[in-house]
Parts: sequence; C-alpha cells; structure tokens
Amino acid sequence: MAEADNSTAPRLLADGELRDLRDNIDDVFLIGNGIVVVLMQAGFTCLEAGSVRSKNVTNIVLKNVLDMFISGVLYWLVGFALAFGSGAGPLGSFFGGSLWAGVGVGGPGQPRMSKWFFQFTFAATAATIISGAVAERCRFVTYLCYSATISGLVYPTVSHWAWHPDGWLSALGFRDFAGSGVVHLLGGACALAGCVFLGPRRGRFVGGEVQDLAGHSTPLTGVGALILAAGFLGFNGGSQGSITAPGDGVAVSTAVVNTVLSGAGGALCGLFAVRVGALSSPAWGFAVPTNAMLAGMVSVCGAVNSLAMWAAVLTGVVGAVFFLALHSLLLRLQVDDPLDAAPVHLGAGLWGLFAGPLLSPDGVLHAVTKESLMYLACNAAGALAILVWSLCCSAVMFTILRVSGLLRVSEDEELKGLDVSVHKEPGYPASAWLDSGLPGLGLGLGLHAPNANQGAPPPHKFNRQDRPPGTPLHRFTERL
Repeated sequence: MAEADNSTAPRLLADGELRDLRDNIDDVFLIGNGIVVVLMQAGFTCLEAGSVRSKNVTNIVLKNVLDMFISGVLYWLVGFALAFGSGAGPLGSFFGGSLWAGVGVGGPGQPRMSKWFFQFTFAATAATIISGAVAERCRFVTYLCYSATISGLVYPTVSHWAWHPDGWLSALGFRDFAGSGVVHLLGGACALAGCVFLGPRRGRFVGGEVQDLAGHSTPLTGVGALILAAGFLGFNGGSQGSITAPGDGVAVSTAVVNTVLSGAGGALCGLFAVRVGALSSPAWGFAVPTNAMLAGMVSVCGAVNSLAMWAAVLTGVVGAVFFLALHSLLLRLQVDDPLDAAPVHLGAGLWGLFAGPLLSPDGVLHAVTKESLMYLACNAAGALAILVWSLCCSAVMFTILRVSGLLRVSEDEELKGLDVSVHKEPGYPASAWLDSGLPGLGLGLGLHAPNANQGAPPPHKFNRQDRPPGTPLHRFTERL
C-alpha cells in the first residue's frame, strides 16, 4: 500500500513563526484603531468650525489640518523619546532619554512602529483640544507654539509618568486605561489656561451679562460630534494595545460597549438638563446634550476596560454633571470658552480618574480595602500632578507670548474675522454665491424665469375659521 502524501497536510507553526504572527496581528490592531483616532481630527474640525462664526471658519479648519502634522514632527523628534524612551538615573522616572528622532523604534527590544503611530494620535488629540477654546481671538503663531509644546513636551512627559514601566505614577499605582487624565484632563487644563490668558471674545460679556455669540452651522457641529463619538470607540478600544493575548478580546469588547453606554448616559443627562431649564429657559436643546455626550465618553476613558455596564452609564451621567457645573462656573467667572473644551475635557476627565477607583470591581464602593483606598489615593495624586504640570507649562508659554505681543489679534482683526484679516481666504466667499447665476442677486447672469402663475387668482388661505366647528380636526387645532 502506497504511503499517504503528506505534502498538503497542515503544518504546525514554530514558536518563532507564531510569535511573528501574533506581533503582526497586534500591529494591524493598533494601526487600524490609530486610523480611527486620526479621524477624530475631522470630528474636531467639523465640531469647531460649526461652533464659531462664519468669519473664522478658515482659521479653525487650517489649525486642525495642521495640528496633526505639527504634532507628527514634534512627536517624532522628541515626543516619543520623552514618553517611551529609557531614562537613566533618577530622571528616568520623569522623562525618557532614548529613541530621539525615532532612532531605534521598531528594533529588537524596542517599541514597535505601531505603538509609535497609536501614541502619536493621542498626542495630536491632546493638542487639538485647545484649538476650540482659544478660537476667534488667538494669533496664528500662538497656535503654532502651543501645538508644538503640547505634543512635543507636555503630553509626552505625562504619558511617561503614567504609561512607561519606569514612570513614577505607574510605579506608584496610578491607573488610567485610555487617558481620562493623561489626554483629556491635560488638554482641558491647557485649554482653560488659554481662555484665561487670552480673555473673552469682544462682545461676549457686556455689563456683566452673557451675550450669545452663536456658531454658524448646527449641522456641521452635529456631524463633528458623531465623528468624534465613532473615534472614541477606536480611542478606548485600541488602548488595550494588543488583541492576541488571553483576555484581550474581552477587554476590547468591554471598552467599546462601555464607551457607547457612557456617552448615552451623558447625552441623556444633558438633554434632561436643558429640558427642565437647568441652564436657561426650558427647551429641547442641541449644544448641551452634544457636549454632555462627549463628556460621558471622556469620563469613562480611565477605567473603560473594567467597569460594569451600569457603572459605565453612571460614569457618563456624573461626567455630564461635571461638565454642566464647570460650564456654569466659567460663565459666572466670565471665562469665555467657545467650544466648552475645558468643561468637557477638564471636568469630565477629572471625574474619570476617580470613577475607576470608586466604581470598578476593585473600587472603594465595592469593598473598602487597603488596595482600593490606595487605588483612589494614587489616582488623586496623579490628577493633582497632571493639573499642576499642565497649568504651569501653559502659564509659562502663554505669558511669554503675551509679553512678546504675540498672543491675541488686534481688535480690528477680531471684528473683521480672522479668515479675511489673517488668512485672506474667507470660508464662505461672497463671490461664490453672488455670481451663482441666480436671478435677483445683481451679479449673476440676469436670467429671467417666466412666472407661470401670472394672472391667476390669489390662492385661498385656509384658516382655522374655515374648519367646521365641532369636528375632531377643529377641536384638535384649537388646542395647539
């Protein structure tokens, strides 16, 4: 009997081949989620562009477009080295000291390229949070300075503290899974500093009263918010860092589901607040529930991989309350934040660092133990350290810019709008619609369309009085 042909039999992978396969799968996982996080830049662009007046749209869009590339260069040169390079001596717990300009990244025993890319998207996100807070009055050179500083120094330093094995917060026991503190609290604190140093927009506060300077496009704002909500799924899910180790799939799935639930809790809390008139006259408002949704997603980042579903909803609700409280407080203090960046990211991010120690399965509310109390204390110390570092760095940067006369645009430039006065490119050029060829606009082709109704009797206007009394339709409309 002839021997069976084993040429097509399945072959078991050697240990090295299996390890390479796992690394490749993890790379694809991180790169894919990183691309989703990059799309958050489009979300921020739409959200901010719709929330500012039409005379400042080009300025906002350009800042968000450049943000990713400025962050990319600075994170390549120094940011990743400070964050994940190996430090020597006592300073190694505060700053990295290798991998400068990417030299060594992807080499044996060093972080892989996929990790560089995913962490770069976080640096860009931290930097772009500030853009909306300083909108409509910030000089362009100021934007260039803060974008480079946040992505190249401020964020990488904190991420080294929290996410590098040698970082002092990591060694202490600080836990922040997806950046409630490392990304959002940091970005929100820098945004608050920018608002304070720049001062309010002209006309925002008159005689102690808050004046509404409404954005020009609610649909654009809504599209941006939905893109950001989708981006948060990759932001939080990808923070697991891998997908091939035991338990990775459960952790990623939990993170994605909890992100949705926390955003839902925040949105419904915000909707309830505006409907009962907590901030102004009762209405089914749009802006507050939208920001409350984002606040819910920000607040759950810290422990999104471990919270129960009910705890995720509660985290989002409380995150929305923090947002609403800080929003009202800033208005009382006459601090102008056009995008509510500080209330959303600072307020909800701060709560997010405490949500885990309180609500997670090993948190204080489940069992008061030495470990749970240490978890709470370490996160409190981390929150304080992040706030102090972010505010101090921002204060130094904005003070230098103010003394140099580079911080704020002139009154004339602000009143004209930055699109025309700074960029010479209006977001909505008048010529684009004045020369559209439509009749009656004066600069068009002057085409005349005949009136098909000319000479016809006027239409009959159907009033309530025309409805026979006593009919169901009449009784219904009388109640309207």
